[in-house]
Amino acid sequence: MASLISRIGSINNTTGTYAQDNALFLKVFSGEVMAAFDESHLMKGAFRERNITSGKSAQFIYTGKATAKYFQPGDRTDDNENQIPVAEQTILIDDLLIAAVKVYDLDEMKAHYEVRSEFSKQLGVALARECDNKLARTALLAARATNKIPSLPGGTVINAGATVATDGNVLAAALFQAAQSMDEKDVPEEGRVAYVRPAQYYSLVKALPNINTDWGGSGSFSDGTIMKIAGIPIQKYNRLPSNNATAVAGENNAYSGDFTSTAALVTNTQAIGTVKLMDLNMEQSGSDYHIVHQSHLFVAKYAMGHGVLRPECSVEITTNA
Repeated sequence: MASLISRIGSINNTTGTYAQDNALFLKVFSGEVMAAFDESHLMKGAFRERNITSGKSAQFIYTGKATAKYFQPGDRTDDNENQIPVAEQTILIDDLLIAAVKVYDLDEMKAHYEVRSEFSKQLGVALARECDNKLARTALLAARATNKIPSLPGGTVINAGATVATDGNVLAAALFQAAQSMDEKDVPEEGRVAYVRPAQYYSLVKALPNINTDWGGSGSFSDGTIMKIAGIPIQKYNRLPSNNATAVAGENNAYSGDFTSTAALVTNTQAIGTVKLMDLNMEQSGSDYHIVHQSHLFVAKYAMGHGVLRPECSVEITTNA
């Protein structure tokens, strides 16, 4: 009588083909990639998103403001009609972004450690890093943009001087200025976030009035944390661009700009949008590839694009004077 073997890679011990023998191994790997992507995707859910099932782009429609007038006896209501401006923003899908790794069977067998989980983590981190970088650049470009509806304000750039990069009091003052600018442009307080690099974050903590409860501050000097400035949550963010970014092949939206003087970003959920044709997806090579290469190829990928929606909802703080 043949012995029974529990095949841990198969579903309900259904075996016979390469795909059946390794079905669960693939699913574990995919889950690790997606977990790593979510954990590393710091701007996940920070802006508007739209999922599409087909097509190359998505259209966002937005409107201007209406005005109210007092009605006087003898007036006609249609004499007080509003002519509300309407504009659109079309966000294109960028080319397919991938991160791949090939694992040689014999190397994996010789290794005294489990390699797939670490490799899968790095695939997820690579995609998350690129996505966050695009979102940050788009939000900064929003701060520099004019509004497609001429009657509405554009973005805001606050030139706080070189010391904003090292002096927490100067940065705090710039954040108050950003909050004031948003208030004056009727940007909702809900959904505001300030993104600062670690050096700027800790400069805010070390400027004690920012966390001193006697001043209404929130945070902890001992823990090195700060919660809010001017009512805006502070997010430590290591992916603010600091280079002169140029366009690369595969980008179908505008992400390029000189960000060498960027010190901080204050933005709102409505500032930019993302269109997803394909969310994070995972593939593993099949048996034909494995026979030829004696390796497993793993590919993590997504297809999405980002664009400016409401420039008045974004503020850039720079080291320029």
